Formats: sequence, structure tokens, C-alpha cells
Amino acid sequence: MSVYKSIMQGLDEAVKYQEGKITARRAKIAIKPVAMFSSEDIKQIRLSVGLSQVVFASSIGVSPKTVEAWEHGRNKPAGPSRRLLEIIKDNPDVIKQFMINA
Repeated sequence: MSVYKSIMQGLDEAVKYQEGKITARRAKIAIKPVAMFSSEDIKQIRLSVGLSQVVFASSIGVSPKTVEAWEHGRNKPAGPSRRLLEIIKDNPDVIKQFMINA
């Protein structure tokens, strides 16, 4: 299906729903809680992908000082960083998406 046809189908369904001609599809989902990571966990995640603190920090969008503070237990990552760490831990190759060959 082309992008145009897909958009038109979606708009048509939205109008029919608004007019009460169709019911909306529903799906109930549960969101996995955001994982907590110790300083050692963070260091192991970084080492598992084979990156220095500087390169790891750059690849996930934080400063090298932030990664250093996490690994030394002086600071803890916030929700979005914890979710990203979880993704990297579960799928180490995902970090390669953020790298380019110079």
C-alpha cells in the first residue's frame, strides 16, 4: 500500500469513527518498569560494547563526566538514560547505529 493510500485509509477510518460508524481497535498493554543500574552494572554495559567512557557518553548523548560519575557511584542515571542503558544491555549491537566511520 502506498503512503498516500495508507494516509487516506487512516483519515477515512477517523471520519467513520467520529461519525459512530465504526469502533476503534483497542489493545491493552503494560509497560515494563524502567530498570535500576548500579555503578558496576553501568561499567559492565559500557565494557560489553567495548567503548571508552568518552565514546560511550557521546553515543548516548551525555557528557563523559556523567558516565564517570555513574560508574563511580557519585550520580545515578535518570529515567531516559536508564531506559537507554537497558536497551544497550539487552541489545549491545544497537549502539553501533549511533556510530559513523570517519
